[in-house]
Parts: sequence; C-alpha cells; structure tokens
Amino acid sequence: MSETKTENNGLTLPLVPLRDIVVYPKMTVNLDIGRKDSADAVRLASRGDRYIVTALERQGDPSGDDVYLTGTVVKISQMLQLPGGLVRVLAEGVSRVKILSYEKDSRCLMAQVDDLEEIMPDDELKAEAYRRTILKSFFEWLRNTKQGLPDEQMEQLKQITDPGETADFLSAQLLLTPRQRQDVLEETNVMDRLRLVHHLLDQEIQIGRLEAEINGDVRAKMDKEQQDYYLRQKIKSIHDRLGDTVSQEQEAEDYRKKLKESGIPQEFKAKIGKVIDHLAAMPPMMAETAVARNYLDWIFSLPWDTESQDKLDLKEAKKLLDHDHYGLTKIKERILEYLAVRVLAPDAKAPIICFVGPPGVGKTSLAQSIANAMGRKFARISLGGIHDEAEIRGHRRTYIGAMPGRFIEAIAQAKTKNPLILLDEIDKVGADFRGDPASALLEALDPEQNKAFHDNYIDIPFDLSKVFFLATANTVSTIPPALLDRMELIELTGYTEEEKVKIAKQYLIPRQMKRNGLKAKDIRFTDLLIRRVIEGYTREAGVRELERTIGSLCRKVGKKMVLQDDSLPSLNAKTLEKYLGPVKFMPMAEEHPDAVGRVNGLAWTMAGGEVLDTEAVTIKGKGNLILTGQLGDVMKESAETAYTYIRSRAKQLGLKDDFYETLDTHIHLPEGAVPKDGPSAGVTMATAMASAYTGRKVRGDTAMTGEITLTGEVLPIGGVKEKVLAANQFGIKQILLPEKNRRDLEELPASVRDKLHFVYVKNVDDVLNHALVK
Repeated sequence: MSETKTENNGLTLPLVPLRDIVVYPKMTVNLDIGRKDSADAVRLASRGDRYIVTALERQGDPSGDDVYLTGTVVKISQMLQLPGGLVRVLAEGVSRVKILSYEKDSRCLMAQVDDLEEIMPDDELKAEAYRRTILKSFFEWLRNTKQGLPDEQMEQLKQITDPGETADFLSAQLLLTPRQRQDVLEETNVMDRLRLVHHLLDQEIQIGRLEAEINGDVRAKMDKEQQDYYLRQKIKSIHDRLGDTVSQEQEAEDYRKKLKESGIPQEFKAKIGKVIDHLAAMPPMMAETAVARNYLDWIFSLPWDTESQDKLDLKEAKKLLDHDHYGLTKIKERILEYLAVRVLAPDAKAPIICFVGPPGVGKTSLAQSIANAMGRKFARISLGGIHDEAEIRGHRRTYIGAMPGRFIEAIAQAKTKNPLILLDEIDKVGADFRGDPASALLEALDPEQNKAFHDNYIDIPFDLSKVFFLATANTVSTIPPALLDRMELIELTGYTEEEKVKIAKQYLIPRQMKRNGLKAKDIRFTDLLIRRVIEGYTREAGVRELERTIGSLCRKVGKKMVLQDDSLPSLNAKTLEKYLGPVKFMPMAEEHPDAVGRVNGLAWTMAGGEVLDTEAVTIKGKGNLILTGQLGDVMKESAETAYTYIRSRAKQLGLKDDFYETLDTHIHLPEGAVPKDGPSAGVTMATAMASAYTGRKVRGDTAMTGEITLTGEVLPIGGVKEKVLAANQFGIKQILLPEKNRRDLEELPASVRDKLHFVYVKNVDDVLNHALVK
C-alpha cells in the first residue's frame, strides 16, 4: 500500500462514510456510492493506489463527529460509473484502522488513520474451541431460520481458519443492527470478539426460536378466511409475549375517560363500562369489535347534558319572524306565546305543533325561522313514506348494519338535547309487516312519555321532553287519531292575491334575481305585472309555482341581455305573453258562461282549494243514474241523495211526477284520471240535475259547496277558507255557502270578502233560487 505520511506518522487516505454498512477486513463487498463527496473520494483513489477508508456514519451527512472513529481500509478492485452520478465499486477490506482526524479539502473528505493491532489469544486451543462453537451455533441459526448461504460463501467459510477472521465473517452474515456490527469491528481482542459474536449468535437463535413459536401460535388461531390478517396476528402475538400495551387498550382507556366526563345517567354508566371492558378484551379484527366501537361512538356523540340557551327577547323574536315570513299572524302569535311561557315557567314542557296546509305555503321554511327566532339548533326528520318501525325506534344491535332511529340521529346532528326538530310530512307515514311507525311516534311525541324515550340501538332512555317538536302535514285525515290527539294543529290555508304580491316583492323576486345574476336596473316587476302572473299563469294555494314563474322570467331577461336580442320587447304587463306564452287560466265566468247542467263546485284537496266542474245531462232511457269521473263512495252517495231529492220536488220544479222513468241521468266530473271524494258535493250535484231536468241555465260566475239531506237541508262543511281563496283565484263572483258556515268567513282577509258576494243557504230550494238563471 502506498502511503502519504503526515507529521505524526499517520496515513492519509480518502474517506467514504457509509450508511448502515460495516466493512470487515478480508471481506469483499459491492458498494453503490451516490453522494458527490464520496464519489469524488473513490475517483481520487482510483487514480492512485486504489485505497480508501470506510467508516459507519452516525447520522445525517458527515460533519463534526458524524462517523465512528474505527473504520476499515478498503482496496477498490473494480469501479463502474452509472447514470445519475452513481458509482458502483467492488472492494475488499484490508485492515482495521483508527481515524485520528478527518477534514474536507478541495476534492473530498480526507482522513488521517493508524492501523489497529489485533491482540491475539494466549491459548490457541481455547480460541479454536470458541471458533468451532460459534460455527456450530451459526449453522444451527441457519437451520432454525431456514436461511440459505450461497455456495461461494460456504466455500469461503470452510477455508477460513483464523478465529478473528471467522468472527468477522459470521458477523457479516447475521441479521445485526449497524451498531452491533460496529461493536464487532471495534473489538481488537480476538477472544473478546469471539465471545461477542457468540453472544450475538445466541440472541439470534433465541429470536429465531421465538419467531417459529409465534408463527405456530398464530397459525393455530387462524382459519382459512383469516389468512389476510396473518401479519397483524403475528404482531399482536409479539406484543403479548413482550408484555407491551396494544393500542386497543389505549382506545378503551379513552372511552373510559369519555364515560367519566359524559352526562350519561349514573345508573347506566356501569352498563356502558361493561361494553368498554368487552371491547378491550376482544381481538382487533373480530367483527364484534367494530360493532362495539360504533355503538360507543354513537353513545358519546349524544348531548346528554348539553343545552342551548333560548332567546327570550320577544320583541327581537317577533322582528325576526316578521322579517322571514309575510303574514301568518296566528302562527307567529303562537310562537310568541310559547316564548312568553318560557319566561314565566322555564321548566314547562315543550309543545308539539303541527302545521297543516297545502304545498308551497312555507311550512318547512317557517320551522327554520322559528328555530332561529328561539336560538335553537334545527334538525329535520322526513317521515314521508316510512314503513319500518325501526326507522323511529332504531335497530337492535344484534342485527347486521344496525343503526339508531331518526330521533337519535337528529339529536346527534343538533348536538344539543333541546333542539327544534321538524317532523316533515307526518301525514304520509305508512305501515306494513315491518311494524307501525305512527304508533312508534307516540312515545316520542307524548309529553308524559318522552322524558325517557327508548331507542333499541342506544338501549338507554334519552330525555326528549325539552325538544320543541314541529310537524307538517297536508291533511289531518291520514294522521292516526292517537297521534293527532298529542298535537296542536295550526292551519296554513294559503295566500290571497294581495299577500302573494307582497311575498313576491319582498322575498321571491330578490331571491330569483340574485340566483340568476340580475340587478334592479335589469328587470322591473310592477304590481300589475305580478298580478298578471298570479291570475293568468299560477293557480295555487302557496307560492311555489309563482316563484318558478318569476325565475323563468328572470332567465329569459338574462338571455335577452346576453344575446342582445332586440326582437323580444321589454318585460311589462302588456308584453307578458311574449315571455310566458298564452294565458293558462281565464276567469271562470269567461271560461264557463251560463250553461244548462254545468255547475262550479268547490272542493278541498291536499293541495288547497279547487273549483271542480260538475256536469249533468239527460238522455232517453229507463231512469238510470250514471256517475263517471272516478268518484269515491261518499260522492256517489251524495249524487244518489240529490237524485232522490230532485224527484221528490218534481212538482215544485215544474216536472211531471214520472219524468225520470223515460230519462237516464249522466253526472260527470271532468279530469277523470284524478280520484275525487268528499262530503261537500251534494248541493253541486242537485243543482246540476235540476238544471238538466228543467232546462234552466246555471250562472257561470257562481260556485257552491255543501252537503244535503234527503229532505233538502244544506249541511255545513269544512275547508271554507281554502275553497273561498280558490274561488277568488278562479274569478268567481258569487259563492253559495251553508248558513252554518257563516262564522267561518271571519278568518278570511277583508280584501277577499269585499271582492265576493256570499249567499248563505239553508236548503236546496235556496240554492236553486240563486244558482239558476230565471
């Protein structure tokens, strides 16, 4: 080896720090060197005597004392330059050296080193015995771990007779850490090196035996479907043998902490504690573990003792309600009454209010406004079409995919135990073989029972008594009586034309202009334009179709602006048909002039009031009564009653006593695809038949409603406000109402009452006098 001497007689060579690799003397290795300083050191050595110093790196880039000071002088046999600046070298260890110092010059790291003298054993026989012992242990390790040694290395091992070299060779083959390999390199006493390698071999043999035992334990516990989890089970078995605490125990401890801090009633904490203990004892990959974890997550997500503070400023609440919704005076008064009660009696039970009315009148949006006015969280439960009782009470945890019921989900969503919960479409709850959801609702909505509402999944009573329940329905006829008895009904009957105009100006038009990117200067809705839209294009109790139509106008104006289309005139009341097409609805007097046998009947539907045509004609026959138009049983009975009454009044109507014997009477309600039924069509059918028999026309501007008896008495009916509002929209001028419904007109706005002429009738004779043209 050529040498570069320094003042202290040391040897100076290029230094190559290595990561995780220790090179022993007389050991041949392949090294891939990528760092620039190290590659430069290899190139410098290749241009000279090919000697370098390798040392194990402590951490990071070499600087300061980042390499161990015991290294190896290595001679480079071959060097290959690879793409990307990588250098691959084949090198052979020469001797152990002590690194006295090192520094970086202009080329690379240079180290000053001195050879380390090995201390040979005094007793050569003892050293040889140690050498043979560690060889036996090494071959035992190979058998236990089923490691293979290449034939080339096996031949090399057979040729080694020196004890120190044997120790170095075996160290290179064992699965040791870099620090353990460095310890072997630093040991210059051959006997101590043999003892160290013997100790390391014993450790590896013990680890190999434990691995084999662990593998046996794991395989014994696994069946064919669990082979994917083999590695996880192996890790768990290792943790068990080492006595480590696995993460599942930590998870259980976290749950115990949550249980201690939660507001769960004390008498049920022990029950939850057992579930937590069960979770801690279960293997992580069992299906029951996920079930228990999901259950505990639901339990601790519920606000057992968290309440929001009610806003009890009635003036501020009234201002907010007036800002969000126009009109609806009765409903706003009821909410303010409740807030006043909260001020006087903070512990009073929350009411259950049900808004009943046709679609589009604002039932759902009103509930959100009430929640804002009260300062409560809002949650909505859609009940339409529910058939399964488990949707209300939850599934039992024994079922796969079990979940809590809708009420518990809503409470968890609101994160307080006193939110406002909206029960939407409560009139559309169904029932089948899976149970009766409506009956399950009784417990949640009964103020005497909901203090301890039981959900099958949670399986712990939850207090719903502080929840403010609001329900919406289109009709009360399909709500079970027991459920209806627990609710306070407030009717939203629909809006008058005046109210619709104001709602459109305050809410609908600004909202649609914003959605469609229009500004106030781009489109102008006058009162006359809005009225034309309401009268000619929308006939509804609410304002949903009105908002759609306003949105359509905004889009058309937006298109006109973008395309700069001058062919379309500016939007106003006169040019409305250019935008929306021909008028859809004409006043009833224009659509239906005075005619024989045709009557305008008033009906109530879930969508609000409706004006139904009722037609009657007579043809030669044998006295048969024919009814068409999908009439229900009640309307058929009304028609038969009216037919009998007209026959009984033949003389007063100027008819022969046997006039019916040669005539068949056909009564038809158009729109035959729509089922029709209800107890308010008697006067309508009696008038239609009387007109058909006498040939006298029925006034086209008149509408009527009421049920009759066989003696001709007109009975009171329901839904007066809805029917009158519908008649007003259809352009009716005169309405015939039963005398006993006179008091119901007090609920109508004065603007509607002033437009219409009301006639109160006691019997069918009064009806005919006012309905038939003289």
